[in-house]
Amino acid sequence: MKTLLVVYVSFTGGTRQLAEAAAEGARDEAGVRVRLLQAPQAGPRDLLDADGFVFAAPEMLGSMAGLMKDLFDRCYYPLLEQLQARPYAALVCAGSDGQGAARQIERIATGWRLKAVAPARIVCTHAQTAEAIQAPKRIAEAELDACRELGAALAAGLALGVF
Repeated sequence: MKTLLVVYVSFTGGTRQLAEAAAEGARDEAGVRVRLLQAPQAGPRDLLDADGFVFAAPEMLGSMAGLMKDLFDRCYYPLLEQLQARPYAALVCAGSDGQGAARQIERIATGWRLKAVAPARIVCTHAQTAEAIQAPKRIAEAELDACRELGAALAAGLALGVF
C-alpha cells in the first residue's frame, strides 16, 4: 500500500482546512494510506516512509511559516538523496500573493529531487490588516474542492504507479 503524507502548519485555520481537504480527497483512493500531520510532529522517518507528499503552509511576511521551514531544516540533510522522484504538491494560504512561500517549498523540493505533480495551489484570503491577518479563516468551498481534487489526483497517481 502506498502512503501519502500531508504535512501542514496553520495558525488561523486556513491552511489546516486546505490540508484536511487534500487528505479527504486522497482518502477516497483505494490502495493509498493517508497520514495528516502537523509539521512540528513530523520528522525524517515520516517523510522517508511516505511515497508522496502534500506540503501546506501559510505565507508569513513573504515566506513560508517558520514551523514548516523547521521541518525542512530538521529533515533536509538526513534525507538528502533518499527521496528522489517522489511526487509532491504544495498548498499555500496567503493574505496577498503567496508566491514567496510557494517558491521556497519548490526550491527545497528541487533539492530533494521531488517531482511536482501540479503548480502550487495558492489560496488568497486578502487579509491585509493586523485584525484580519490574525482572525480565524474560513476557506471558500470552491477552494477546498480544488484541494480535494489535488489530493485525489496525487493519491490516484500513487495507486496506479504513475508517480
